[in-house]
Amino acid sequence: MRAFRVLAILLVAITIAGCSKSKFRTYSGPEVTRVIVAKEDRRLWLMHNDEVLKSYPMELGFAPSGHKQFEGDGKTPEGTYYIDRRNPNSSFHLSLGISYPNAQDRAFAKKAGKSPGGDIFIHGRPNGQPKKDDPDWTWGCISVKNRHMEWIYAMVDTGTLITITP
Repeated sequence: MRAFRVLAILLVAITIAGCSKSKFRTYSGPEVTRVIVAKEDRRLWLMHNDEVLKSYPMELGFAPSGHKQFEGDGKTPEGTYYIDRRNPNSSFHLSLGISYPNAQDRAFAKKAGKSPGGDIFIHGRPNGQPKKDDPDWTWGCISVKNRHMEWIYAMVDTGTLITITP
């Protein structure tokens, strides 16, 4: 009887484990050599050289036009940066850090006597919150659906270039 109970518990545990959906995907395709973000098109592309591997719709900062210059301006940076960190425990499902601000961004803000801001990410939706109604709601980040972020997180490595266009 004891062996039957242990076997039943193991079967239930295996069934539950098999049903749980992990946010961590496995990707084994071509390397993502660049991420391209077109702000006007609200589109993010994962590229392998000149080949589009994946394309996703996205949302931006609450004041998306123009290049981010100062902390709190609600703009998403424009230019070429790189992915500088990964956060599997993000408050926004998963996130990939963007290397903003660079030296030019810091110098511009310093000359104006302001902070350039920072902590710009590609991320999913806020954990435990419903989808935002406003199409551009972040503080300057790039937001995608959680299921899309799972693939972006799996495919894009630290050090990958990201080009953000107007």
